[in-house]
Amino acid sequence: MSSSTAASGLSSLTDAAPLSLCAREPHVPADRLVAEMVPPPRFDAVRFATYIPDPGQPSQTEAVRVLEGFSAGLGDAPSAGSARRGFFGFGRSKGGGKGRTARGKAPAGPRGVYLDGGYGVGKTHLLASLWHAAGAEPARKAFGTFVELTNLVGALGFQKTVETLSGHQLLCIDEFELDDPGDTVLVSTLLGRLVDEGVALAATSNTLPGKLGEGRFAATDFLREIQGLSAHFRTLRIDGEDYRHRGLPEAPAPYSDEQVTKAAYATGNASLDDFPQLLDHLAKVHPSRYGALTDGVAAVCLTGVRPVPDQSTALRLVVLADRLYDREVPVLASGLPFDRLFSEEMLNGGYRKKYFRAISRLTALARDAKGLVETA
Repeated sequence: MSSSTAASGLSSLTDAAPLSLCAREPHVPADRLVAEMVPPPRFDAVRFATYIPDPGQPSQTEAVRVLEGFSAGLGDAPSAGSARRGFFGFGRSKGGGKGRTARGKAPAGPRGVYLDGGYGVGKTHLLASLWHAAGAEPARKAFGTFVELTNLVGALGFQKTVETLSGHQLLCIDEFELDDPGDTVLVSTLLGRLVDEGVALAATSNTLPGKLGEGRFAATDFLREIQGLSAHFRTLRIDGEDYRHRGLPEAPAPYSDEQVTKAAYATGNASLDDFPQLLDHLAKVHPSRYGALTDGVAAVCLTGVRPVPDQSTALRLVVLADRLYDREVPVLASGLPFDRLFSEEMLNGGYRKKYFRAISRLTALARDAKGLVETA
């Protein structure tokens, strides 16, 4: 039964029909992209003190200790002396550095920290905590996903992006992933310029910086750029299991089309879409606009969830899942469970970590949506 059929007798439940993501084609001006480079709503209130390390994973406690020290070392603005010493206390090489910052020469050692670990170990929590702990005013620190950073360059142009971010004390990059050679060269050049201007860097990823792009394109052809990226960071490995499922009940099984549709009509500002139609619509909207696509949406209701047909579609769905998770939007669905979205080939390929992250996050959002059916 389609959502339209199920809805035929339900229009009286609310004054208006549910929203539809498929009916939206948002435009996001460049100034909004810059203004929104802050931690998303899910991570507004997180701090180092609210991160709960797994007692069985000492690397989690160590990561908190190092990041607190990193934050304290930032200060309100880097002095020439601190710039020469480097953010982790590394001295200058005997040959000295050729780059320069606004207040001193670039240090020889890494200018940032790179959090590497599996999905669900709290890397974004720690990255957002670092952003909140940094002493700079919000206008002098930026937080965004890797996709949002590359989209910013596309909207502003390379030189304007350098000018916009070079006055910042700290740039935090979540979900650092290199999916193609163009991104590799672009980001390597951009971060190199920002480091020369004295910007401290922090990033999270499921892949070590020296292995970015591996399994996705001919990374060996761009080894110089990838090694250049790696040189900007000190890597912190964070081990552990996915906290989103640690000690929690199993995610609810998918509901019927009728249950999902009824809940959509009973929930203010919920959206209701057929899953295959939504996948088709995502191909018409640039991923940089997926956050705007969900503006004002209190819950996403999907009917007819089925396996995604190809890798391009799957990667777009990953971005949407990330934006929904960032914004704490529950997802109620009928059809197949989310752990069956991606084929075995996808889950064993170069993007497998992205797909497992999407499954983890969508499952958590499905758990959040359970109450929508109970109250409908």
